[in-house]
Amino acid sequence: MASHLGRRLRRGATSGAVVAAAVAALAASQGPGSIPPPTDNAGGDLPIGAGDSTTPPDASGPGDSTYYTELPPLNTPNKPGAPSNLPLITGPAQAGIPATVLAAYQRAEQSIRSTDPSCNLPWQLLAGIGKVESGQARGGAVDANGTTTSAILGPALNGVGFANISDTDDGAYDGDKVHDRAVGPMQFIPSTWATWGQDANGDGKKDPNNIYDAAQAAGLYLCANDRNLAVKADLDRAILSYNRSREYLNTVLSWFEYYKRGTHQVPDGTGVLPRDRSDGRVTVPGRTTPSPTAPVTRPPATPKPTPSKPGTPKPTPPTTSPAVKVVRIEKAGPGSLTATAGATFTTRPTVLAVDLAGKPLAGVQVRFRITGDTDARFGIGAREITATTGSTGKAAAPSIKAGERTGSFTVDATVVGRSLKAVAFAATVTERAADILTRIDAKELAATTGGQFDDRITVKATDGGAVASRVALTATFVTAADGSQAADGPFFKTADGTAVRTLTGLKTDADGLLTLPAVYAGDKTGTFLLRLTAPGGGTVTVELKVTAPAPEPTPTPTPTPSPDSSTSPSPTPSTSTPGTTPSS
Repeated sequence: MASHLGRRLRRGATSGAVVAAAVAALAASQGPGSIPPPTDNAGGDLPIGAGDSTTPPDASGPGDSTYYTELPPLNTPNKPGAPSNLPLITGPAQAGIPATVLAAYQRAEQSIRSTDPSCNLPWQLLAGIGKVESGQARGGAVDANGTTTSAILGPALNGVGFANISDTDDGAYDGDKVHDRAVGPMQFIPSTWATWGQDANGDGKKDPNNIYDAAQAAGLYLCANDRNLAVKADLDRAILSYNRSREYLNTVLSWFEYYKRGTHQVPDGTGVLPRDRSDGRVTVPGRTTPSPTAPVTRPPATPKPTPSKPGTPKPTPPTTSPAVKVVRIEKAGPGSLTATAGATFTTRPTVLAVDLAGKPLAGVQVRFRITGDTDARFGIGAREITATTGSTGKAAAPSIKAGERTGSFTVDATVVGRSLKAVAFAATVTERAADILTRIDAKELAATTGGQFDDRITVKATDGGAVASRVALTATFVTAADGSQAADGPFFKTADGTAVRTLTGLKTDADGLLTLPAVYAGDKTGTFLLRLTAPGGGTVTVELKVTAPAPEPTPTPTPTPSPDSSTSPSPTPSTSTPGTTPSS
C-alpha cells in the first residue's frame, strides 16, 4: 500500500533518551513538568518549535484546554527482565485500560497504519493522550458502542486562563452558544472536530463523545503534514500540536513510555481516575474541589459505572467487519472529475456499498487511491485514504487538490479486506486559465532601428473577474493580415542571444502580473503587433513603432583656393637696381 507521497525519507525510532529522561524525572520529583524539554535534533529535524509549520490550520489544537497532570507510578508495568512485548493479564492498576477504550485505540492504529503506514502511529500514544485528556473516558464510562454515558466537556474557552474561542458550532457538540469547549474523551474543540471528525464505529455519526470516532480522528490529526511518529522531533511536534504546553508534552510522553512497557485490559467503568488538573483543580468521582486560587467551575458529574457480575467483563463491540456482507460497490456521484491546476476538485469520489438484497451497508471501510502520473493529492496530503460508509451506505473520499501537473489520472475505490471489483473515477487536471488580459500601461511604444524599446510591457491576467496567478502566457509578434508570426521586425533575445519572435513558458505571478523581457527593434521600420494569449481565451495586442534614426547634419566644406585666383599673393618686390647684380 502506498504511503504519503513526498514523505521525508527519514528512519529512526523514538529516542531512548525520552525513556531515560522520564524515569529519571519520575524518580527525582514525581511532579508534573519535571522532564526536561527534549533538545536533541535526531534525524536532521529542526528543534521543537523552530520553523514548525506542521500544526494543522485550526484556531487551537484539539485538546488545547485543561488536562490531567498526574504522572505514571514509579513501578513499571513489566517486571525487570520480562519481555516488554508480552501482554499482561494483571498488573498495576494504573496500567489497566478499559476494554472498549483499549479496543478503540488499537482499531485506530490498525486503520491508520493501513492507509498511512509511514506515520508509524502507536496506539500507546493515543492511550497517553486519552489518559491526560479524560482519564481514559472517565475510567471507561462508555456504552457498548463506545459512546460516553454523559458528555465530557472542558471549561469555556473564554480567554480566562485558556484560549478565547467564540462559539463555532452553535452549541451542537458542547452545549455552549457563547464559547467553544473541548468535547469528548479526546477533548476535541468543535471547530477542530468539524475538520477531523470521523465515523469509525459505522453508526452514521461523527461523534466526538464516541471513543472509536475520537480515537480515529486523534490519530489522523497526529499524523497530519507527513509526520513520522517514529522520529522524535515529529512525535514532539504532534503532541505539541494537540496542546501547546511543555508540561503537557512531558506528561503525555511519560504515559506513552509507561504504556509501551505493558498494559492490561480492565472492565469498562473500572479504570483508575486521575485527580490533579492543569487548572489547579483536584477531582474525585462525583465532585470537583477548586484550589484556593482557581475559579470555581463545575464540570458535568461523573456517572457511576454500571456494576457488572464478578468475573464477567463488559463485552466489547463486535469485531466482525461489515465488509463480508458487501456484494458490490458502485458510483454514487459523478464518474469524472475536472479541476484547474492548483485548484480543489469541486466534487468528491463517492461510492455506495450494498448487500445481496441491494440494501446499503454502514460501517464498510472503503479505500480510495489516486493512481497515475499526477501530483494531485487528497486534502490531507496523501495519495491513499480510507473512509467508512455511513447509515446511507455511502463513503466519500476527502476533497482532492490538483497539483501543477496537467493531464489525467484515476481514483480507484475498493473495499478493505475484500477482492471485489474496484470502482474507477476518471480525473483530469487542466491548465490554469485567464479570460481577460489587460496591458497595465497604455504608453506608446517606440524605438529606432537597431535599438531596443526603453519601456517594458506589463499585462495583468484575470479569470471570471478574479486574479489569475501562474497562468502560462504566449507572446508572439504577428502580422496584421492573418495573425501569423512575423518574419521580420522587433524580436526578443534568448539567453544565448538568439533572436526569436515567439516566447512560451511565461507565467503570471501571484498577483496575475507578467512583465515581458526587453524588446529589440530590428532593422525594419514600420508599425508592428505583439499578441499575448492565455488558456481560457484571454488575449491582448500591443502596438510597437519602429522608425529610422534621424539623419546627421552635413558639415559645410572649407573652400580650396585656385592658382589664378585674384587673391593670390603678389610677388615680393625686389630692392635691387635693374641690370645690376646684387652684392653679396
